Amino acid sequence: MLACCSTSIVIVVLDFTALNVALPEIQRDLHTSVSGLQWILAAYGLVLCSLQMPAGAIGDRTGHRTTFRIGLCIFILGSALCAVAPTLEWLVLFRVLQGMGAAVLSPLSLSILAGVYPGKAERARAIGTWSSASGIALAAGPLLGGAVVDSLGWRFVFWVSVLVALLALLLTRHIPESRTGTVRGADPVGQVLLTVLLAALVYVIIEGPGRGWDAPLILACICVAVAALTALVPYELHRRHPLIDPRFFRSVPFTCAVLIAMGAVAAGAGFLFLSTLYLQDARHLSPLQTGLWLLPMTAMTVILAPLAGRLTGALGPRIPLLVAGVALIVGGLMYTLADAETGSVPALMVAFVLNGIAYGIALTPVTQMVVSGLPPAQSGVAGGVIMTSRLVGQSLGIAVTGAFLSATLHSTTHRSPTEFAEASLPAWWIITACGAAIALLGTVATTPWARATAQRTGLLFTDPASTPPKCRPDR
Repeated sequence: MLACCSTSIVIVVLDFTALNVALPEIQRDLHTSVSGLQWILAAYGLVLCSLQMPAGAIGDRTGHRTTFRIGLCIFILGSALCAVAPTLEWLVLFRVLQGMGAAVLSPLSLSILAGVYPGKAERARAIGTWSSASGIALAAGPLLGGAVVDSLGWRFVFWVSVLVALLALLLTRHIPESRTGTVRGADPVGQVLLTVLLAALVYVIIEGPGRGWDAPLILACICVAVAALTALVPYELHRRHPLIDPRFFRSVPFTCAVLIAMGAVAAGAGFLFLSTLYLQDARHLSPLQTGLWLLPMTAMTVILAPLAGRLTGALGPRIPLLVAGVALIVGGLMYTLADAETGSVPALMVAFVLNGIAYGIALTPVTQMVVSGLPPAQSGVAGGVIMTSRLVGQSLGIAVTGAFLSATLHSTTHRSPTEFAEASLPAWWIITACGAAIALLGTVATTPWARATAQRTGLLFTDPASTPPKCRPDR
């Protein structure tokens, strides 16, 4: 059972990290532009972001094992179709189907673990194993993807996902059926509004440079995004069980934590996207060599993520966030100064390590800020907010960095190293700015003024000890 749940999260992570290394090969095979590559990644992330919370609610109602098996079958079908996609358009469509299956696996695997391991210590060890599997997939993804693409081609990245998902499906016979006694009310209207908002926003960012910011379709999508946001906020304020309660954002620490999570993941996703194209296009490395180059970045993330919890517990969130912000700033600046062909290899390796440090340290204090800032009854909402923020950041990071790249990079398959380096320079400055924002927001969120705003909301509790455990106000 534990192997099944751990395997499921491995394929969810692999289908982002491993596929990044295959992007240049896909671009040459399908003759697509940079914006096309963005859609291959963004479509998967958008569906993951939009469907995770409703997928968890469906599993609570219909049974965790049943829903989990359905999610695996959808994922297997989507992965197989991606492997045989004849064009970019079909590949993006099948990535949407694949994302629908993946959106079921993440929340349901955790729900299964919570049901099977009722003891606090056992559950902590099980979730630790689950998290470690995710970290291993993050570290091994670029290397595995590079090896597969080098020897078999990019389509076999998806066939690997099919095989691993089939193994997980066979292991589901060891999972007992379970349901949640208390089921949170569904919010389909809020879900649709959030999905429309994100899809329209990402479309504008990805397609705006190519179509022109004054193109009718781009302007229409901007209007749709504004209308969705305008309708979402008042609607959620009057819901008994809103998808995301807008009143939480009156708290400065809560709002800063969400923005930091988005910024950190956006920088990490953009860094991985740009680095893959840079290493293969500008430095002419093979996919396997690219995976080896990226290994220090992912390894630092895996090593530091568990240590960040101890650091946050000892020093509070401000110091870890400052370290993460400074590391991202320095790493981004080193890329802006790197020569396309003759840049120092040690300097680039340092940049990879610094980015891994930033990503590995930033997310733990942010998660703690959100979870500890909500009443215990809202712990599930806290997890949903953090996961949604991370997935939104992933989609926006790829969209924004790719938009800056495609705005100045006119040739899609034959480009000189100098041309690529000049075209990617604005995107690296954006990633550097994300580091500055993390350091600034981390400082602001931990000030006395910020804590006072959290206490005034009546919904957030930044100091749980100050409220009697059996008599928490719930206004």
